[in-house]
Amino acid sequence: MRFEGTLQSWNDDRGFGFITPTLGGQEIFVHVTAFATRSGRPQPGQRVSFEVELNPQGKKRARKVEPIRVARVRPQTPSSVQWGTATLFAIPVFLVLYLAAGVFWKAPAWIALVYLALSVFTFLAYWHDKTAATHGERRTPESTLHMLALAGGWPGALLAQQFLRHKSAKAEFRSVFWATAVLNVAAFLFACSPSGRALWLAQ
Repeated sequence: MRFEGTLQSWNDDRGFGFITPTLGGQEIFVHVTAFATRSGRPQPGQRVSFEVELNPQGKKRARKVEPIRVARVRPQTPSSVQWGTATLFAIPVFLVLYLAAGVFWKAPAWIALVYLALSVFTFLAYWHDKTAATHGERRTPESTLHMLALAGGWPGALLAQQFLRHKSAKAEFRSVFWATAVLNVAAFLFACSPSGRALWLAQ
């Protein structure tokens, strides 16, 4: 009969340790010779399956110990195809809208430079936040990232999510991000439209 447990402690120099059974009970002594030859060096915290036998003194010990291979379950994240499609269409569509605004409403050319600068800055902000997350350092607040996107850095944020794979799996964050992008584009179009210009002149 096989049991499962965790290698609670291991003395690599002396070649023995103790297994804590998953079902509870006393710890089971295990010697290095009880492990399968190809299972690698035992590590504390390792999940194992084993059989139990009695040693010559009548005490329990593990035998035929094998590590339990735990299948890694990757979190469900948008595939590169999905995000590639979003990036492929969102930014070019905005470029078309910007060109149309420039042709029909004479949108100032300097606005493009503002979008470019903010996008670069936002991309770097994402990169810094991912680096901080990796090294356990102080993170950039999500509200800051959203404000940068709302101000006009959303193209850079979208590219950072695609190429850095950062902030691309959290549904709540992505929902707010897309809302900031839509609001920014809507504000841009309104500001460039005759109605928007008339409002500015009236003020």
